[in-house]
Amino acid sequence: MGTMDGTRRINITPGLAVRIVLKKDQRSGNLTEGVVKDILTKSPTHPHGIKVRLESGAVGRIKEIIR
Repeated sequence: MGTMDGTRRINITPGLAVRIVLKKDQRSGNLTEGVVKDILTKSPTHPHGIKVRLESGAVGRIKEIIR
């Protein structure tokens, strides 16, 4: 649908609404929704999604960009 690519760092900015998968949810695939606070991945791309910290403090890899 209208989602951008969460594997490219250039698409990610603080304040962006995203859905991430937490480390503990990787097997189940449960997604956590929130707003990006910090970008933790240093490389320009990552095949499993860019790792971010949400404003809630949750850390995980982006699976979907909402807006």
